[in-house]
Amino acid sequence: MHAVGSTEDELFDAWRARREAEGDHVALHDLYDLVAESRGVAPEDLDLAERRELAARALEVIWPGFEQVAPVRPSGRIEVVDADPAWPSRFAALRDRLSHSLGDAALRIDHVGSTSVPGLDAKPIIDVQISVLDCADELAYAPAIITCGFELYSRDEEHRFFSVAPPAPRTAHVHVCSAGSSFEYDHLVFRDYLRSHPEACRAYASIKREAAAKWADDRLGYTYAKSDLILDLLEEAKAWALQTAWSVEDAPS
Repeated sequence: MHAVGSTEDELFDAWRARREAEGDHVALHDLYDLVAESRGVAPEDLDLAERRELAARALEVIWPGFEQVAPVRPSGRIEVVDADPAWPSRFAALRDRLSHSLGDAALRIDHVGSTSVPGLDAKPIIDVQISVLDCADELAYAPAIITCGFELYSRDEEHRFFSVAPPAPRTAHVHVCSAGSSFEYDHLVFRDYLRSHPEACRAYASIKREAAAKWADDRLGYTYAKSDLILDLLEEAKAWALQTAWSVEDAPS
């Protein structure tokens, strides 16, 4: 228990120490919980501006080397909708545009995230993952992605994140990672595991709906409300990959 009146810095340091000791399952919501407990309120009742400040600090721990590049955009209301059979064609059109612009810089372009899994409810935002030789070499690919209507939103040691440039609505995200990285592997094996395991897909859809209902005003709150299940399913996916000889090289886009 943490006494009412503990400073935010003390609570943040306690959260960071716990994450270092226990690993990735200690995520943003554990920080929300600590601060809310010190105030005697529910985590979702913390002021949104304060949650955003907490998230900004937490991201620097969760994603080593994290840097917010573009101004933070209001997330709008989080909405999970029924699976749309048009999502793959939307991805294909976006892939073709990006491929044309990037040329040989893109070693592969994949549809990832929930819209890439048939039948899975999701936010109606297409997630594209681009594998490049070295994601740290931004000049090799960022200008080409920007010409397709995106802006570099954030960077960290593992990947670069691009969002549709404002004032256009947030309809797609582009994630750039290095080929052969754990970031590339994890997103593709997670996707293909969900594609072939309906029960896992149903469990994931359920927690997405719950998270959207509770954290409708908080994009990062919504994202990290799912983290425990995602980490558990990712472990299952990695075991499945070993059993089936699944590989990134053979994974479809």
